[in-house]
Amino acid sequence: MLDEIIISKAIIESYKEKLIKVLDVDVAIAGAGPSGLVCAAYLAEAGRSVVVFERKLSIGGGMWGGGMMFNEIVVQASAKKILDEFSIRSKRYQKDYYLADSVECVCSLGYHAAKKGAVIINGVSVEDVMVRKNKVCGLVINWSAAQTANLHVDPLTIRAKAVVESTGHPCEVVKVVERKSGIKLKTKTGKILGEKSMWADEAENSVINNTKEVCPGLYVCGMAANAVFGTPRMGPIFGGMLLSGKKIASILKNKIK
Repeated sequence: MLDEIIISKAIIESYKEKLIKVLDVDVAIAGAGPSGLVCAAYLAEAGRSVVVFERKLSIGGGMWGGGMMFNEIVVQASAKKILDEFSIRSKRYQKDYYLADSVECVCSLGYHAAKKGAVIINGVSVEDVMVRKNKVCGLVINWSAAQTANLHVDPLTIRAKAVVESTGHPCEVVKVVERKSGIKLKTKTGKILGEKSMWADEAENSVINNTKEVCPGLYVCGMAANAVFGTPRMGPIFGGMLLSGKKIASILKNKIK
């Protein structure tokens, strides 16, 4: 005979333990899009403690819808190896162009990140950052539903040796740092430059170059990187997102022993 109170108690106790576990981590990631999930998977595989916060109930960012809700994505040859590593099926369309099912991609990226040890917490937004001695050293989190309802609910904090911004086009975490911290960003102007109009070839190359530390303790990957450093968007080709996530994981893996 099932008891509703036991069910509730099990969920509350387990979630409490999960949240306590991630209060102090090696890497905290804002945004569970493709670049954030790839980053989390590689870091967790390397033995780093990782938590990913996603404001929506669903992970995967813009990958679910493929191109204009045709749920197929394109990946260039240089990124196909990552699809293979995450057991994602793909098919060659023509030289240097590979197709993959967007739903399978998201499910597999999330599955592998979780199985390798990354903790993914959905329904939670990043509303601020912790800054000490001009270095970003953590995230300030709150329920997404509380923000949507405009409720005055005080947040909680997560401490991290490094923070990764992978919220996509809005680059929300960097915007908070720019607005509130007084820290100068490592861009040409010291501020967010803003994304430019679509140019897939330029954007896919620049997203790799832009994947780096944007200010002490804060790193950007995926579309957030292009938005911060002022380069074009790329549309429904996702190889750059995957490669960007892998690059930032490699940087942090070497930096955080």
